[in-house]
Amino acid sequence: MSESQALKFIPTKILLPVDFSPSSQTAIDTAVDLALHFRAEIFLVNVIPSFSAFASEYVAPQLQLQSDEKAHAEKHLAKVITVLTGKGIKAGFSVELANDVAGCIIEVAVRERVDFVVISTHGISGWRPLVFGSIAEKVIKLIQFPLLLLHSAKEDINAKTPSDSINKWW
Repeated sequence: MSESQALKFIPTKILLPVDFSPSSQTAIDTAVDLALHFRAEIFLVNVIPSFSAFASEYVAPQLQLQSDEKAHAEKHLAKVITVLTGKGIKAGFSVELANDVAGCIIEVAVRERVDFVVISTHGISGWRPLVFGSIAEKVIKLIQFPLLLLHSAKEDINAKTPSDSINKWW
């Protein structure tokens, strides 16, 4: 993007993928600042990974688990929307179920006609991102919109997070 294009770019609708992690809370804080500054709308998306059922006896428990996760996500995102509208920010959300989380995020970006994406990393290192890849990395490679990547500090899975920060948004 050239300097003249950058000066003309003002986001009007920001997509914010959330997974209810501490790094998602940081991303919400950043998206709120941007939305207030540019008077932009925020659209939150939570993607629940679906796994293909390989045997019929596992289908019913999987469907119930996905239904429970979706209800849980909708409840928490509704709370976030209430806070955002209280700050004067127009906001919406969607809970999606998909095999390809990164691909789903991009589909939502196109469907919702966003013009900016704020996404955070988890700061995970080791074998897991090498084997499975990072969702944020996949989104960065595929998305055609301006994007702000927030790099989280390396996650310590043994560290305890204070309960007040966990409940900041949800």
